[in-house]
Amino acid sequence: MVVVIIIGILAAIVAPNVIGRVDDAQITKAKAEINNIENALKFYRLDNFAYPTTEQGLEALVTKPNDPSVRNWKAGGYLDRLPEDPWQQPYQYLSPGVNSSIDIYSTGPDRQPSEDDIGNWTVN
Repeated sequence: MVVVIIIGILAAIVAPNVIGRVDDAQITKAKAEINNIENALKFYRLDNFAYPTTEQGLEALVTKPNDPSVRNWKAGGYLDRLPEDPWQQPYQYLSPGVNSSIDIYSTGPDRQPSEDDIGNWTVN
């Protein structure tokens, strides 16, 4: 019985610390992926003289848009695939952005647009 109580006490002490670290790790991962997407978008812009439109979205980094103005799209794409954020949601993209010339963001753990969103304007 004493052993069970000791294990319970240790779990109560360790669990909050581990759970907090998981949240921190997910936020760090989202920031790194947003940074990678932003870099791919910069290469896209160098080749095509403009960022993809909001309608073309981040998919333009993986699949060539059906747009005659996109003439120098890199064969093979700018990303192998589009990552999902750590909360299994697609990253959001706006061009022009509200917070910068382009906005790339995750809606975060609550999966709703709110104050906890993680965007390229908060990463740098």
